[in-house]
Amino acid sequence: MCIAIPAKIIDIDKDKNEAVVDVEGVRRKAGLALVADARVGDYVILHAGYAISVIDEADATESIAILREVL
Repeated sequence: MCIAIPAKIIDIDKDKNEAVVDVEGVRRKAGLALVADARVGDYVILHAGYAISVIDEADATESIAILREVL
C-alpha cells in the first residue's frame, strides 16, 4: 500500500527542480517535476519523493488531522 502526505514547501532550488518540504517538523527534499506551478508556502501532496499536486491549506490541515487520528 502506498500513501501520499501533505507537505509545505519551505524553499525551492530552481536549478535542480526540487524543494525542501516540511512534514510535521521533518524536512526533506522533494522533486517538483510534476508541479511546475508550485511556490514557496504552497502545500503539496508528497509521494515517493515527488510533489504530485498542489493543494490548499485547508485540505492539507484536514488530511494531517486525519493521519494523526489513524496513527
